[in-house]
Amino acid sequence: MTPLDGILAIDKPPGMTSHDVVARVRRALKTKRVGHAGTLDPDATGVLVVAVGQATRLLPHMDLEPKEYVARALFGVATTSEDASGEVTEETDASGLTEDALRAVLPRFVGEIDQVPPMVSAVHHEGRRLYELAREGKVVERQARRVRVFAVELSDFAPGTRAEATLRVSCGGGTYIRTLCFDIGAAVGLPAHMKTLVREAVGPFRLGENAIPLADLGEGEAAAARLLPMESALPQMPRVEVSEEGMARLLRGMPVADGGHVPEAAEVALLHGGRLVALARSRDGSCHPFKVLATNDGG
Repeated sequence: MTPLDGILAIDKPPGMTSHDVVARVRRALKTKRVGHAGTLDPDATGVLVVAVGQATRLLPHMDLEPKEYVARALFGVATTSEDASGEVTEETDASGLTEDALRAVLPRFVGEIDQVPPMVSAVHHEGRRLYELAREGKVVERQARRVRVFAVELSDFAPGTRAEATLRVSCGGGTYIRTLCFDIGAAVGLPAHMKTLVREAVGPFRLGENAIPLADLGEGEAAAARLLPMESALPQMPRVEVSEEGMARLLRGMPVADGGHVPEAAEVALLHGGRLVALARSRDGSCHPFKVLATNDGG
């Protein structure tokens, strides 16, 4: 492993795509091996988890839930994209909406709910992304998808012909907050869209704690010093410290002892000297490696 194996929790500014952030990290660290976990729309801000080097191999195993958002919903206007960047499709007077009426419908959107992906999403339809079709002005029928919403809280309400509300949402992956705003509008009988969005947390990564503004990333060694250890993205996994003898076995693809405290069939983070060196599955009192990050040269 190298000093460029790790995690960055970036506070993404508005106006940048997730790919733009990845490109910026690549330039800063002078490495091509960079990927992100969970796209954040260009107009949205907040936590974007970026993996660097060997950490890109951990993306399928990362603990990325719950995701926490603060959304500003506007009632009285619907748009093609379900957010403020789209063209207006419907307008009406929302002055009849009250805070009590809005609070009354929010419990409907907690738990496992069905969402129809917006046309601007990356969901595939007959071999093409929905957003590609949307750019051509096409609208196609989409299948509803089941998502998990852990909580929806109303933290602010401003009545008016264009009523607005601030919603705090905790949810699982794949949840479209813009669609949630649109559907809440439909529940109170009004067109609606998402005006702004901030992602405050992705799993263990949070604004104000371990997420850094992209402008503060720096270059070269300064940027490398911002990297969080790879194991920081795997807090849900049991950890087993591997001895020197265990490392020798591990580098030959052989199982190592689990220390007697790992549940059967669990995914395990194997560490050596406090650094993540492999992922394994426990079986019969041993950890069987399936993804070795360390190499024979000590890296």
